[in-house]
Amino acid sequence: METEFNTRLLSSLSKVFGKRELKDEAHCAGTALQGEIYSFQLAYYSNKILKKISVEVDSDLKDNIKLREAALAPSDLPCYNFDDNYLSESAGLFPDPLCELSGNSVKAMPFQWRSLWVTVAVPSQCLAGRHGIKISLKSSELEPDCCIEASETFSLDILPVEMPRQKLIHTEWFHTDCIATHYNVEVWSEKHWELVEKYVKNAVDHGINMILTPVFTPPLDTQVGGERPTVQLVDVLKKGNSYSFGFSRLKRWIEMLKRCGAEYFEISHLFTQWGANHAPKIIAEVDGVMKQIFGWDTDAHGEEYKLFLSKFLPELTACLEDANISEKSIFHVSDEPAKDHMESYRRAVETISPYLEGYTVIDALSKVEFYDSGLVKKPVPANNHIEPFMDRNIEGLWTYYCCSQWDKVPNRFFAMPSARNRIMGALLYKYDLSGFLHWGFNFWYSQYSINKIDPFKVTDADKAFPSGDAFLVYPGEDGPVDSIRHEVMREALQDLRALRLLEEKIGRDKVCAILEKGLGYELKMDKYPQDAEWLLNMRENINFALKN
Repeated sequence: METEFNTRLLSSLSKVFGKRELKDEAHCAGTALQGEIYSFQLAYYSNKILKKISVEVDSDLKDNIKLREAALAPSDLPCYNFDDNYLSESAGLFPDPLCELSGNSVKAMPFQWRSLWVTVAVPSQCLAGRHGIKISLKSSELEPDCCIEASETFSLDILPVEMPRQKLIHTEWFHTDCIATHYNVEVWSEKHWELVEKYVKNAVDHGINMILTPVFTPPLDTQVGGERPTVQLVDVLKKGNSYSFGFSRLKRWIEMLKRCGAEYFEISHLFTQWGANHAPKIIAEVDGVMKQIFGWDTDAHGEEYKLFLSKFLPELTACLEDANISEKSIFHVSDEPAKDHMESYRRAVETISPYLEGYTVIDALSKVEFYDSGLVKKPVPANNHIEPFMDRNIEGLWTYYCCSQWDKVPNRFFAMPSARNRIMGALLYKYDLSGFLHWGFNFWYSQYSINKIDPFKVTDADKAFPSGDAFLVYPGEDGPVDSIRHEVMREALQDLRALRLLEEKIGRDKVCAILEKGLGYELKMDKYPQDAEWLLNMRENINFALKN
């Protein structure tokens, strides 16, 4: 059988499934700003197995180009339910992890499309104008009829405009315990610190500029009565009814975040999730012995924990002030309280408010009554519950999404097209939001943190959350492996930055007019163009307006 080998250049918004027909049109050119990270793909198809296809890049930007394989990952739970904007609702293999090439080569599987992911880190002082990026594939198998050679050239036009810094505050909750568990290293050992820093650097490089800081083990996604590995950064010494605190690890953490370029410091929640009824797990030295002094058996509103917070919070804020990060430090009360938790939440707020005057306190929640009652001045509503909050004209509003936001609104599940991930940048601009929150940068446990999982094999937290919800990065041998969703979310944030730069030039009304030109409707969280071509053209229009 004669070898059939085909290639096609694609945008970053295509998802290439192994056995599915590739219907996306070729995408051979684009524009980027100086300092932008630009991605595209080279898809390839063979009717035979080719075990070693060498890959070569020829471009004046070669030193700034990274090639990875868009590998396939399994999903038993691609969705809870679905609308008409999903790629599949069935279990199967989905393109997601971006794996390093082995020996600058890739394999071709018979009768399958596969993809090379091409990332161009455009230098901030890059010469403006068109730059060709030629990618060549060549195989010399033992059988003569398996020899193939193909190449494609992408044209990237660099504009004489520099990408501005990101103003949006963006957090994807960072799970230090998952890193220790997966790599089997002792918490806060030197190896743990080394790995954590690699993951923080990766997060910051992708526009995550606020990092969850575990002053105590975060009380997040933990089974009631259960516990997660202890990762608290603050030492606690208890003598009778008095407390003293050591902040050396927290100070090291702060310095590490600064070194990596993080700008905001997100203090872990002071009360348990879904109600604020209990204290987080807190370990202290008591009579020379390390023991747990607070946790699920603690009444969060009892005198003992209130006394503890009255001693701890003033010393913590003093530490933050000494580190010159008090204005960049953000606190939480309890995650995702429901309407019937308002009384417990109110009591928690009353406990901590005297010690956090002048600090920003935010929480993910979806009931506007928490804002109307004055309990939360900086609410973070889910994107499918944001409209009542928008009606209040809340200054500095944030949004989030997680496993429950599956109908119409943007999200990042494997089963969704990448355009549904990237549209978030345009919507963050349209809604003029100040922050974006997600709970899963690297949650590599089953739901409620009961068991560890292998994220390359289990992508749904053991059949709990739609694949793609729980993490953005995979654990590589010695550090993070990116995902398609991680890269596309960075592109969304770059869209937002470009839109805000254009606003400085022509004003917000004109930018919104460019965004919505020809739509016939106003962009909303649940109403936006679903096709990748619209997004790509929108960004080209923004770039054209910035250049001219």
